[in-house]
Amino acid sequence: MPALSEVIAALDALWPPERAEEWDAVGTVCGDPGAPVRRVLFAVDPVQEVADEAVRLGADLLVTHHPLYLRGTTTVAATTFKGRVVHTLIRESVALHVAHTNADRADPGVSDALAGALDLRITGPLVPDPSDPGGRRGLGRICELDEPETLAELAGRAAARLPATAQGIRVAGDPGRLIRTVAVCGGSGDSLFADVRRAGADAYLTADLRHHPASEAREHALHSGRGPALLDAAHWATEWPWTEQAAAQLDEISDRHGWDLRTHVSRTVTDPWTAHAASADPFTDIPGAPN
Repeated sequence: MPALSEVIAALDALWPPERAEEWDAVGTVCGDPGAPVRRVLFAVDPVQEVADEAVRLGADLLVTHHPLYLRGTTTVAATTFKGRVVHTLIRESVALHVAHTNADRADPGVSDALAGALDLRITGPLVPDPSDPGGRRGLGRICELDEPETLAELAGRAAARLPATAQGIRVAGDPGRLIRTVAVCGGSGDSLFADVRRAGADAYLTADLRHHPASEAREHALHSGRGPALLDAAHWATEWPWTEQAAAQLDEISDRHGWDLRTHVSRTVTDPWTAHAASADPFTDIPGAPN
């Protein structure tokens, strides 16, 4: 069986840490380089529930997409919730490794997995990585549908194919609009609206769309007569497909090297929103509201 250092070297080859954003915190958070690795658990968030799952599973390594300490810290005391995660993992000999924006930019990366979950045909990156001469790496992906479908049908496809969350899929646009091309970006994607417009995508599926960027994108489309319809999914749901893709990649490496690793994907829903109460129709049956 491989040592942790060997597995980490393989993961760093998949998602080189130097390709992460400067502000990011990727790499190994805790773990003995010489410790043997038999089981690996992949998850989106390094929260306590996932750490406990890794312990129950008997995992030697937990690989997450989101960092535990993104902005640094001066303490890992177990009196803090993040410190408790660190103590749990070290006490139970579970290493923690993070692949975040370096996995976003990879080929294949987070957005490839998102497109794959929806059976979209990828034609290229939304924002190509200038350091990639092959033009395959970068943020987001531009995709095509095999057959045009309405925005309502595309939203239904996303709702059916992505993990269920309290939010579901929010949509901005004419439900009957025909969609042929779709831009996707796993995680927060409202900073890429200009790139989506330049790509000429009919729809944009991402997460964490804020009011002002989404409103401006919608108004731009109404004013210009062109622009993407919007599909806003839960952040966790758009990135969870990557865990399955990443586990499959490590499986292939394990088979090639004869490591006999056991990889697992966490199905613990760590999206922070736990319920959704549907609103009434605007201004309907509200005392004093305009008719």
